[in-house]
Amino acid sequence: MDAKRIYPLNHFVRSSLWATFLALALSGCATTGIEDPGSRSPPKVWQDQMLEYDAEKAIKASDPRFESAHLVVVSFNGLVLLVGEVESEELKAKAGEIMNTFKAVRSVHNELAVSGPISMVARSNDSWLTTKVKTKLIAHGAIDSERINVTTENSVVYLLGIVPRQQAEYAVEVAQTVDGVTKIVKVFEYTD
Repeated sequence: MDAKRIYPLNHFVRSSLWATFLALALSGCATTGIEDPGSRSPPKVWQDQMLEYDAEKAIKASDPRFESAHLVVVSFNGLVLLVGEVESEELKAKAGEIMNTFKAVRSVHNELAVSGPISMVARSNDSWLTTKVKTKLIAHGAIDSERINVTTENSVVYLLGIVPRQQAEYAVEVAQTVDGVTKIVKVFEYTD
């Protein structure tokens, strides 16, 4: 193939890719006037991720004792869950207070345990439990699994999201079927 034929083809491919990218980017900004409270647009997902990062950084910077803590910050449309282990009630309260200073935070559920950090084996087990619960949620026909965040800490499964009550109950029923789960904590905001 000669160069005169290749350039228009490459230009067409690049133009098509840019048009597709632009359409996808703008679709995340489009609104229909009716917003589904349980759905998360790409900008909202980004905002949640930035909130998690900034909050963990601010909490750890507030007191040197947080450096030895195991801290997990999870945000879902401004609904925030704090899990992990800290050495004192004072640090637990301080983490919650710092979370409440962020403008994007609508509600904080402080589930930090006052104890030493759990082992790497326990953390690996938590990751495996999270994977098993998420897989079962995806396989369940009546649950919109994209609306539910699953976080596991020390074999306790936290279900976080903005869903109708029926979907929340289904999610709990599914999580109860996973071997190794010792407790399920619902951190839901209900749409109905």
